[in-house]
Amino acid sequence: MSADLVILNAHMRPLFAAPGSTAIAVAAGRILATGDDAAIRTHIGAETRVIDAGGRALMPGFIESHLHLMMGGAALSMLNMGALFGFDPVRAALTDFAATQPGDGILFGYAVNYVIFGEGTRPDRHILDRIIPDRPLCLIATDLHCAWANTSALELAGILHGADPGPGSEVVMGADGLASGELREFAAMNRVKMLSPLQGRDAMDYRMTGQETAGARDHDRAVIRAAGDYCASLGITRAVNMDGNAWQAGLMRDLALAGEMPVRVSLPLMLEAKDGVEGVARIGDFGAEVPGWLSFGRIKLFMDGVFDTWTALTVTDYPDRPGFRSDPLIPPDLFNRICVEADRRGLQITTHAVGDGAVRAVIDGYEAAALANGKRDARHRIEHIDTITPDDLDRLKPLGITASMQPVHPPGSAGLPLEPTTTIMGRARWPTAFPWAMILARDVPLAFGTDWPVSPLSPLYAIHCALTRRLWADDMPDQRISLDECLAAYTTGGAFADFNETRAGRLAPGYDADLVLIDGSLENLATDARAATVALTICAGKITYGTF
Repeated sequence: MSADLVILNAHMRPLFAAPGSTAIAVAAGRILATGDDAAIRTHIGAETRVIDAGGRALMPGFIESHLHLMMGGAALSMLNMGALFGFDPVRAALTDFAATQPGDGILFGYAVNYVIFGEGTRPDRHILDRIIPDRPLCLIATDLHCAWANTSALELAGILHGADPGPGSEVVMGADGLASGELREFAAMNRVKMLSPLQGRDAMDYRMTGQETAGARDHDRAVIRAAGDYCASLGITRAVNMDGNAWQAGLMRDLALAGEMPVRVSLPLMLEAKDGVEGVARIGDFGAEVPGWLSFGRIKLFMDGVFDTWTALTVTDYPDRPGFRSDPLIPPDLFNRICVEADRRGLQITTHAVGDGAVRAVIDGYEAAALANGKRDARHRIEHIDTITPDDLDRLKPLGITASMQPVHPPGSAGLPLEPTTTIMGRARWPTAFPWAMILARDVPLAFGTDWPVSPLSPLYAIHCALTRRLWADDMPDQRISLDECLAAYTTGGAFADFNETRAGRLAPGYDADLVLIDGSLENLATDARAATVALTICAGKITYGTF
């Protein structure tokens, strides 16, 4: 049978392909055959496109297991401040950025470190007013769970004199009786994000109002398409978009049906405590899936926030706040009932849990579902697992839980400073913080992602961060994993976590023709973040990035 596409002279790791394979044939969006060059040449016909890989590494497309496409697409037009530290460099960068953004609309920076102005100095409106005094400005923290606004933005948002955004969020007040500028968690941040062209439609908790215009739909489709193109440029062919709502589902369906989605998307329904058990049925609002391109069948919950805002739920007290362990965003009894109902409906549950107390509460909820409904191949996921107790590590495998983690999240990695996170977390939690090696040692399924735009999206950069992770103290366990284990977490692990292990994550006949060709050396990522780059991305047999 003639192929649509043949790639010859490639290096294919035994992790992904049969031994001795150097070539692949693709037909109708699927892998037709793999083998040596001579065997695959037999599939070349008059209309076959032939690519000589030149000895480059050929892999399955990367599976990004945790990102936010609309927020990421929006961030592409913001100032990336992840590498900025110190008042003068920040002022210079923001002033230059403002000059490229004519008019008087709000300015946004993202990936902002909590210590951007020095340890012990959190951003506030007074510092930001010294930089941009006459135009609204909002800086979004690197974890997306906090933001800082100047006085102009606070006034326009109507919260300079304070506001109650609801449970789990806070407009922090200053000693002068006015808002300090710090906005903790999504509901507070959204008061200022409403000033953007997206008017909050990229917010995690966005609910359709019925007032969305055709212009808004066109604008937001373009934002998502830009995010998808960016994914393709980094070798990503599948992604799990972790803040799904009916608005996004409709936009993505339109793009998928028009053949304009360069990446396949799984979209969980995001629910909050206020939705109750009844909210699980809202997944019906998503409408029809687009087979092969857009899938639903899962819900997303938040059990806690992050350590830097003291909203991570902990088993023991915070070291700097005796008697304080934060509060769950969903009361445990309600969380358990939501899990039971979602599991009863056959839905996969995926839950944000950063603190060890949050991870324990999530495991309890998944256990409650198994007890109520009987065990099944549910693959319920825990997102992040920044900290976990040793006892709870041993509960993951028996319950069939999948660990969805981000190698760019540990402090000290991906340009993140150690402080204030490691001190707020407390040294007693360090031995089992971001415990990739301990998770794999227990045979727990592991899927990697980045939480983009929280962190840089590139899987190759994330793998470099995983391979070069530094110990926070010499007496701590080494949680690094091997290159092949990292690659598996970005391919076979992501496929398993998304119920696609029979069609993604391997180079084998019948699998989707989602491929990435790598320039440079994957092995050298252990010493050089630029040792490997994406030369070509193929999704469903079509080139989505690169030219050959």
